[in-house]
Amino acid sequence: MIHFSKQSRAARTAVALSAFVFATVLVFVATAMAGEKKTADGGKAMIKCGTDIGDSPIVTLADVNKAPDKYMEKPVLFEGTVQEVCQKKGCWMEIVAGDGKQSIRVTFKDYGFFVPKDAHGMIARTEGTFHTKVWSKEDADHLEGEGAQLVRNADGTATELGFIATGVELKQPKEAETPPAKSKNE
Repeated sequence: MIHFSKQSRAARTAVALSAFVFATVLVFVATAMAGEKKTADGGKAMIKCGTDIGDSPIVTLADVNKAPDKYMEKPVLFEGTVQEVCQKKGCWMEIVAGDGKQSIRVTFKDYGFFVPKDAHGMIARTEGTFHTKVWSKEDADHLEGEGAQLVRNADGTATELGFIATGVELKQPKEAETPPAKSKNE
């Protein structure tokens, strides 16, 4: 049987501790980069948040606004440009449709994921369900304070057609499609 001196035992402990710290840092960095793909030149190709996008039917905001009941609580896909993002956590985003006239606020299922706060101007492909919600005056004030654009009812509340996303894919638009970089939250 081999006996190690106290000094060698301390050296082994130091090596084990260093390995543990290195592994912890490696896990942290890998987690921080999860869901983000890079192109060959190091640029971001796509950012994925939430669950993977499936094969739900594709709809437009114009179709949903014409017949909202037809689409309520049914999984669908839609795409648009990120117009606003919650600047506190990235816990919601406002997406404007291709026509630039219609937009919708997107939240994330069970508050389970967030989007980058600098996603303004990115193309968003989302999967989830449409819903309507009546916000109290206080909640509507809070949301508007974060940059949300709501239409108020006469009593100060706001009825909102919204979207609860289970998955989001974000990508940079082609250069010719890049919208002006303006945001109330910047």
